[in-house]
Amino acid sequence: MEFESGDRPVIVRRVKKVQHGHHGGAWKVAFADFATAMMAFFLVLWLMEAATIEEKAAISGYFSDPTAFTEGGSPYVIDLGGGLKDDQYSGDSNVETPDTKIQDKGIVLTEDTVQDLAAQIESRKFQDLKKTLETRIEQDPSLRKYKDQIIMDVTKDGLQIQIVDAKSRPMFDSGSDEIKPYMDDILNALAGTISSVPNGLSITGHTDAEAFTDRRDYSNWELSADRANAARRALQKNGVSEQQLAQVVGLSSSMLYDKDDPKNPINRRISILVMSERSEAKLKQQQSGKALPMGDEFPVLPDSGNDTAEPDVEEEFEAFERLRKTMTRKQRDDAARTQPPPPRDELF
Repeated sequence: MEFESGDRPVIVRRVKKVQHGHHGGAWKVAFADFATAMMAFFLVLWLMEAATIEEKAAISGYFSDPTAFTEGGSPYVIDLGGGLKDDQYSGDSNVETPDTKIQDKGIVLTEDTVQDLAAQIESRKFQDLKKTLETRIEQDPSLRKYKDQIIMDVTKDGLQIQIVDAKSRPMFDSGSDEIKPYMDDILNALAGTISSVPNGLSITGHTDAEAFTDRRDYSNWELSADRANAARRALQKNGVSEQQLAQVVGLSSSMLYDKDDPKNPINRRISILVMSERSEAKLKQQQSGKALPMGDEFPVLPDSGNDTAEPDVEEEFEAFERLRKTMTRKQRDDAARTQPPPPRDELF
């Protein structure tokens, strides 16, 4: 068919509309989950910032051992004062309470018992540390010949390690604070072990009663302090951290090892004390100028030398933990019983 000039064909396109299916809302669910997770994350950050050190320790302990919190009378991370009272256990005679567990072990619930257990556990840790050091010295041929100059004792203040002079092997030259090479080897061996414990260290320098006459303005007081600092530098060089050092002092000849012979070379020594918690607390109180609390010293467990006769430390520690938690719950319940009820007007 021919079109006249100037005419153009008209093309009509018909679009067929097809209804598409629903695209779905999965992305909305994912976004909602993400927003919820972010809200929970920032809530945790806020709670951790507001929590005290004790509350953080309780939360950490709960995730380490959740079952331990049920033994203390409350199954919650932070005890808000709940839990069963002593008279609520009496309904069933077959129920084993924390009190009966401790009584079966023959432990009396007193403050002295708690302190005794804590002191014995800490004393055994120092005994183990002493044996570790003795084994290391014995197994090292270069240190074995110096073992007579290394005196270690577990005292009420901690593990005391004394490196003493010998006539043929002094730690320092006369009137000098320069460490001899074998003294440096001894300090290196000690540092590798004592740096692995969290206890604080007290380093003390001692001299004999021989007067220092080379300099008028330099006495045994300065010499003992300089030698203590020389030992400190050697320990730090071999792994002891700055935070572990509690004090470094020089005592001249004021505390002789051999009081009968003040000029005995054994009086020239470096004493390194791995401090117990009690002695470290006392030192901090002294340094802060606060008055020391009155009370008996912690007993020190004697070294029997028989490893097979020692009781299980972990069992005693678990008993101590149950004892501590039970006493806390009982004290709280007793306080609740003795506290008078609030006036009726305050209830509304």
